[in-house]
Amino acid sequence: MQEGHRKAIIARTKRLVVKVGTGVITTREGFLDMQQVGNLSTQLVELRNKGYEVVAVSSGAIGAGIGELGMKKRPTTLPELQAAAAVGQSKLIGAYDDYFKVHGYHAAQILLTREDLEDRRRYLNISNTIAKLLRMKVIPVINENDTVSVEEIAFTDNDTLAALVTNLLKAELLIMLSSVDGLYKDPAHKEIIPVVDEVNETIESLAFNSKTDLGTGGMHSKLQAARVATSSGEAVIVANGRTPHILIKIMQGEPLGTLFLPTTERLQSRKRWIGFTLRPKGRIYVDKGASEALSSGKSLLASGITQIEGDFERGDVVSLLCDKEEFAKGLSNYSSEELNKIKGQPSSQIARLLGTKPYDEVVHRDNMVLL
Repeated sequence: MQEGHRKAIIARTKRLVVKVGTGVITTREGFLDMQQVGNLSTQLVELRNKGYEVVAVSSGAIGAGIGELGMKKRPTTLPELQAAAAVGQSKLIGAYDDYFKVHGYHAAQILLTREDLEDRRRYLNISNTIAKLLRMKVIPVINENDTVSVEEIAFTDNDTLAALVTNLLKAELLIMLSSVDGLYKDPAHKEIIPVVDEVNETIESLAFNSKTDLGTGGMHSKLQAARVATSSGEAVIVANGRTPHILIKIMQGEPLGTLFLPTTERLQSRKRWIGFTLRPKGRIYVDKGASEALSSGKSLLASGITQIEGDFERGDVVSLLCDKEEFAKGLSNYSSEELNKIKGQPSSQIARLLGTKPYDEVVHRDNMVLL
C-alpha cells in the first residue's frame, strides 16, 4: 500500500520544495559541512535536469555563523542570533552557488519574514518571482531573514516556512530533510512509521525532541508543518538528509522516511493564504447550528455568534470556534466592536443596531477555510 501511495504522489509531482535542516549541512562544531552541501546541491541539480521544478528552503545560516564566529553554542540573545545569521548567510548562499555553478546553474537567495507572506501583494510578488526563476537556470534557496526577524514577524522555524512556501507555490510535494530517518513509532528501536494518513493527537504524541544544538526545529515542528501542507492538499516526506542520494532515491519511489498523505483536495491559492499563512487577530465563537451550517458550505451570520474575543478590524482574519475547538478561519466583514453589538441577532437587525449594513454575512464562505 505504501509503495502505491508513493508512486502515485511522485507521478503527479512537477514542483517540489526541499527543506534542509541545520543538522543536515553543518558539522558538530557549527561550520558548514561543505561535502554535504555539495552532495545535496548535486542532487537538486539532478532533479532539475529530470524536469522537476525545485525550490530549496535551507537552514544553516545561524549555525554557520556560530562556527565562523567561534561561538561554543547557539546564543540565546536576539542580537547575537542576528549577528550569527548575518555572518553565516553569506557563507550558506555562497556554498550553494559555488556547487550549482559547476553544473551550469545559479543560486537565487530569497530571504523572507512572515510579514512578507501576510501581505497579499508581497505574497503574490514572491510567487511570481520564484516562478520566473524556475524558468531560468536557477535554483531558488529560501531562508528566513534572521537578521531582521523578531518574534512578531518570525516563522518560529524553517519547518513552518517550508510548509508556507509549499502552499505559496502550490508544490505537490514537500521533502523535509532532517537528522532522523523519519517519524519513529518507537525511538528506542528506531522503528519508522512509513505512512501517516492524518496528523492527529495520536501522531503528535509520538514527537520527541530530536533537534540539534544548532537548530531550532524538532519532530514536533515538522509535524505541525506537515499538518499545514497536507491540509492544503500536498504530500510531505520526512527523511534523513545524510542518507546518500536521499533525494534521488525518494523521487525514484524508494520507501525511505515517513510519508504524510494529503488530507483534503487541493485548496485554491487565496484560501491557502487565508487558512494557513495569515495569523488570526481574534476569535469568533459560534453555536452548534452555525458550526454545522458552515461545515456544509454556508456563510457565517451574526445570529449564530455567541462570543467575541480579541480586537480586530474589518478584513482581518479570525478563528471560528465551537465548543472551544477551532474549526475554520476566515476574513471578517465586521470589526470586533461591531460584532459585539450584533452577535446573536438576525441579519435584518444589523442596520438598526449599527446604522449601516454593508454585508449580510459576517464571514462569507468564499473567504473561509475549514480546518
